[in-house]
Amino acid sequence: MAISPDGGLVAFTVTTVVEEENRRRREIWMQQLRGGRPEGEPFRFTDPTRDASRPRWSPDGRVLSFRSPRGDGDAAGDTWFARVAFPGGEAYRIDGVRGAPTWSPDGAWIAYPAPPEAGDDEPRDRAGWVAPDAISRTLDPNRFDGRVITTTRYKRDGTPDLLPHPSARPRRQLFVAPAAGGGAAQRTDLGFDVREPVWSADGERIYFTGDEGQDDETAADPASDIYVVGRDAGEPRRVTADAGSETYPAVSPDGRRLAFLHSRGRGEPTDIRVVDVAADGTLRGIPRNLTRDWDMRPGAPAWTARGDAVRFLAGIRGNRHLFEVTETGDLIRQVTSGDRQVGSVSATLDGRVIAYTVTDPTAPAEVFVNTGDGSRQRRVTSFNDAWLAPLSLQPAEPLRWRADDGAEIEGWIIEPVGYEPGRSYPMVLKIHGGPHGAYGNTFFRTFHILSNAGFFVLYANPRGSTGYGHDFTYSITGGWGEIEAGDLLAGVDAALEAYPDIDGRRIGVSGGSYGGFMTNWLTATTSRFAAAVTSRSIADWTSLYGSSDAQALLEFGFGGAPWEERERYDRLSPITYVERVRAPTLVIHGENDYRTPIGDGEKWFMALRKRGVPTELVRYPRSSHGLSRTGEPWLLVDRLERIRSWFTHWLIEHGGR
Repeated sequence: MAISPDGGLVAFTVTTVVEEENRRRREIWMQQLRGGRPEGEPFRFTDPTRDASRPRWSPDGRVLSFRSPRGDGDAAGDTWFARVAFPGGEAYRIDGVRGAPTWSPDGAWIAYPAPPEAGDDEPRDRAGWVAPDAISRTLDPNRFDGRVITTTRYKRDGTPDLLPHPSARPRRQLFVAPAAGGGAAQRTDLGFDVREPVWSADGERIYFTGDEGQDDETAADPASDIYVVGRDAGEPRRVTADAGSETYPAVSPDGRRLAFLHSRGRGEPTDIRVVDVAADGTLRGIPRNLTRDWDMRPGAPAWTARGDAVRFLAGIRGNRHLFEVTETGDLIRQVTSGDRQVGSVSATLDGRVIAYTVTDPTAPAEVFVNTGDGSRQRRVTSFNDAWLAPLSLQPAEPLRWRADDGAEIEGWIIEPVGYEPGRSYPMVLKIHGGPHGAYGNTFFRTFHILSNAGFFVLYANPRGSTGYGHDFTYSITGGWGEIEAGDLLAGVDAALEAYPDIDGRRIGVSGGSYGGFMTNWLTATTSRFAAAVTSRSIADWTSLYGSSDAQALLEFGFGGAPWEERERYDRLSPITYVERVRAPTLVIHGENDYRTPIGDGEKWFMALRKRGVPTELVRYPRSSHGLSRTGEPWLLVDRLERIRSWFTHWLIEHGGR
């Protein structure tokens, strides 16, 4: 989403499901504004027969760029432009622009990162399938169509094909092209990917980030730095030298200061830092930490129009809001408010109007506008109203409790639709993934499906969740599952006390990813649950280490690799206690999941089946770890119905027996 520099229009992406084609369609729509108020109805801006997304405005507000696969199939041709001001016309390309554009402040130049164009003599098929440092050999390279891998980073969740050897993948470099067209100049030739370009205030230089060690398999954490290069000449220079990682540079309106995110490493606090900029674009002095005494995790920084404060999104308890910190770091103010989650913030050039999306427990995301100080919020769109109108949705009621050691845990309860006091109802405990994720005041389809089916739904943020401070988030390190189990079981007790109509014999548990691990863990280590649905789950941390794309996360969470922390990996694996499981369990997994590969789901299913525990395995084709969020629409609907029908069978029709 993006608001025009003068505040006259806000452009945003609308996603709808084309049911008969089992796909999503993305279009760019616009809403006219006058004085920060919506005027008229939103209107479709792009061709409804072509997907379009990621709108960006030129500095003068006369041109909108967007991404749309309407070319010859080359991803480089996905960047299109359209004139919004008179005389308008067809969408067009700019000669030389092959990536998402970042305009210079005067609108004369466009910078973008992209891989260099391949020469005609360079191989395009199967490049990097055989590692160049491989020792083994084949009798006929033309007939061998397999892979020879010598790097541990050969797959990434969400990428269906295996990754080529890093040496065969061209690095994204920085290009600069005239906004009027005329070809692009490659401004970097580095051994790593260029990311997050941003112009200096005078348009003479471009800052960007990159990690020199991005292919170092021994590196536990990313170590991104900030670089600067001249628009027309000169070699790129690294301008940060602190240990850790610097990302998301943002230049102040006067060009004299640079804000960025800094973290010393995984599990360390993330802070916003500001440093002075010298005349040659290098950084001068020691960066100031603006959020040193603020315990939450800030998002990407953006300067206010006056340059006296830096704004950012951050999660706080179950909400996500826009905050700002003064340039001196002496005051942090929350700009938006309410039990909701704010996203995709965009501001006018003068900062008087901001636009963003808002979602809460009973409403999917819609577009809102507000004054720059956050005092006059107005809803702009109502795309979800029609399909929500005939539905019955229960609000989420907050519920807080104390764990055995006194820690306060926050959760929410959704009552069954048509709830009648005095009747007995089952409940399902939902557990989020991560482990450093969080539930909150946002719309969850699964919760309302279960509520409409006659279930209480309890969801919570046990320790390990974000939004409650750094120590809360990382207090589970070295003991994944143990602390959270106590927090969640105390939540079940709190729900039973607060809602006496919940039947303690008919409680189900469900979660995905790390929530799937916790589902397995709880059914293997307690007898509290009468049924379970485990999605994209983990049964054995050691086997996961060898098959996942997330070794660094596991090494951090367990304090080392499996051969270094063998007892801990075994002790915290649900498969170690699988003989104790009694709860009928539905196992859901995507066949193309590289984050928690399907082998763990198969292992859990096989162990339960062999032991006579009622269980089913649902395998979803063409589905990565993002199945529940970005999977094919029909598969998502099927998944919801299988969860509903499984719990209905075991907790309602069979009464928890």
